[in-house]
Amino acid sequence: MVNKCQITGEIASRAERISSPSPWPIGAATCRSREVAALRASVSRARALHPFSIDAWVVLPEHLHAVWTLPAGDADVPTRWTLIKRGFSARIAKAESRSASRIAKGEPGIWQRRFWEHTIRHQADFARQVDYVHFNPVKHGIVSNACDWPFSSFRRAVAGGDYLTDWGGEQRLLGSSAKGRRDETA
Repeated sequence: MVNKCQITGEIASRAERISSPSPWPIGAATCRSREVAALRASVSRARALHPFSIDAWVVLPEHLHAVWTLPAGDADVPTRWTLIKRGFSARIAKAESRSASRIAKGEPGIWQRRFWEHTIRHQADFARQVDYVHFNPVKHGIVSNACDWPFSSFRRAVAGGDYLTDWGGEQRLLGSSAKGRRDETA
């Protein structure tokens, strides 16, 4: 499991989220296709400059999660994440709220400065991180089933035979031991 990682990026700081009705242009419960297209374009550009594969991804109203595999011998997640954040910020409207500190530094207000990265060490951890990414829209109460959230790689994983369509529903949220990954049903 070398060079696999889970990334969490958050949209604006907690204080900025409170002071602005919608610091993330994607909005409270749904994502607008224009912003999703901007994010996709930013990811494509970052991948062209610094290759990585996407194992799982979900975009939520105030944050996103991704599981990436980087090339052998390359662990430069910060450069890739910076390229994505900068590219996205340059592609969206400049109407987001910004603190005086961000204005002085010429920083966009959409992203938190930091991000969280978890290096994946083994296959069980990889499966757990991918599940976490795909289940996140249900965890946050946005949808009842993982397959209902369109801004996720979950449907691609179902099409690839990694999950059953009904995996990640409310029964999982309630702690049921119901299986749903293809590797769990055999």
